[in-house]
Amino acid sequence: MSHFVSQKNISCEAAAKVAQGAIDKANELGIKINVAVTDSSGVLMAFLRMPGAFLHSIDISIDKAYTSASFGFPTSQWMSIIKDDPALREGIVQRDRLVIFGGGVPIQLDCELIGGVGVSGGSAEQDEICALAGISKIK
Repeated sequence: MSHFVSQKNISCEAAAKVAQGAIDKANELGIKINVAVTDSSGVLMAFLRMPGAFLHSIDISIDKAYTSASFGFPTSQWMSIIKDDPALREGIVQRDRLVIFGGGVPIQLDCELIGGVGVSGGSAEQDEICALAGISKIK
């Protein structure tokens, strides 16, 4: 009987590539963002802030990465999940660090969760585009 569990995580080098890839896409889009990358447990691995990016977006980006890593699906899916469940819709948003709008995307390798990326500073759609661009740098 095993007394431990093996869990894959993103490396610090890969986390840095994801963050820079998101910044590169933000530059293309002409927006200023904060980008956070966590490991599969939601622990911060990398963070970059573009000069002039919104200050409140620092924590939002970190929480988007945490949310996507902790649930394993993009934060943009939350509204469709909670829309028909009033109790869930009212209760889930009370949870600390949970973000229910776009910009957080899980990072998977060979169908296994290895981390999450969160972007904040543009629209929810722009943030998700930047997050996906960052992930593409390690795939």
